[in-house]
Amino acid sequence: MATKLDQLLTVPEAAQALRMTCAGIRRWLLERRIGYVHCGRLVRIPLSEIERILREGFCPSRPRRAQ
Repeated sequence: MATKLDQLLTVPEAAQALRMTCAGIRRWLLERRIGYVHCGRLVRIPLSEIERILREGFCPSRPRRAQ
C-alpha cells in the first residue's frame, strides 16, 4: 500500500524502471498484479510497488560446487 511519502510514477516511468513496455505494465494493471492509485482518469503506480516487484522477483545465484 502506498505510504504518505511514496513517490507516484506514471505508466511510462514505471515501464522504464522495470525495463518493460507500457503495454506490459498496463496488462499487469488489468490483471491486478501491481497496485496502483487512481487520480481521476490518471493512473499512478507507487514506487513501493516497483520495489516490491524487484524484491519478490529476485532469484539468488546458486553457490558453486567444490571440484
